[in-house]
Amino acid sequence: MPSTIGSPQSTASGAERAGGPGTLAGRTVSRVGFGAMQLRRLDHAAAVALLRTAAELGVDHVDTAQFYGAGSANEAIGAAFTDRDGVLVASKVGAEPSAGRLPVQLAQRPEQLRSAVEDNLRSLGWERIPLVNLRRAGHGPGLRAEGDQLVDLDDQLAVMTELRDAGKIGAIGLSSVGADELRRALPVGVACVQNAYSLVSREDEDVLRLCLAEDIAWVPYFPLGGEYAGVPKVADEPAVLAAARRLDVSPAQIGLAWLLQHTPNTLLIPGTADPDHLRANTAAGTITLDPETLAALDAVPSRSGDIEHA
Repeated sequence: MPSTIGSPQSTASGAERAGGPGTLAGRTVSRVGFGAMQLRRLDHAAAVALLRTAAELGVDHVDTAQFYGAGSANEAIGAAFTDRDGVLVASKVGAEPSAGRLPVQLAQRPEQLRSAVEDNLRSLGWERIPLVNLRRAGHGPGLRAEGDQLVDLDDQLAVMTELRDAGKIGAIGLSSVGADELRRALPVGVACVQNAYSLVSREDEDVLRLCLAEDIAWVPYFPLGGEYAGVPKVADEPAVLAAARRLDVSPAQIGLAWLLQHTPNTLLIPGTADPDHLRANTAAGTITLDPETLAALDAVPSRSGDIEHA
């Protein structure tokens, strides 16, 4: 179901919106945003510079988490933008840094969610986070909750609602949820859903379609497949490579363009630490896939993958 992207509107910086306008948490944002995970690879000055370059390119939606570089990504965001600059910053709770085999561990208990929001506020230097996603641990790739980390969704949503009512967060999103969990959460007001999803991994099409029906933003992570073992990669798919050659763009740009045209409620948050990759990602929002190319890409089979990563 291709979407029609309207005339790009301007961001607060005056740049045209990357990928055209979309809606998130009641605000108009660029459909191509920026995922901040890779900022941990940069020093503070370089991370701030990359974020400001993103804004110059029309990006006004940045996705982050306190556990990205133990707060360093948030610190760069807080230095690059104030909470009055018109950049919608979305963070997430439900995991925290770990000294174990994996870089993160689950933090699902209500008191951990509350503490994570406070940690995000401190590292950002803001009084309010526009959007916070509750990362669950029972659906999609990643860690699975057990023991005291098995927490009922209603108990978690109660904390998130309290934080929203207190003005600490602006809107509530969900991450790594199935359709049944999303339906349970609808009464509290869900701004977006972040699930693993790409051209080659479309197991959550039912969740995406529910979001479309309920006017909820769909913000896929791993939009190009995974950089981890076991997760299919969009750039390895023959139909993607053929489309990239035909249109003289990169396979990654084809994967991102397909997501934007697949449903109109899709917003992207590709991450990078490289300015050239950032420019290529935002330029993907200008690519129009013709019906023949779309049909060939739509016919690509979905292949499941799994990783042990939060």
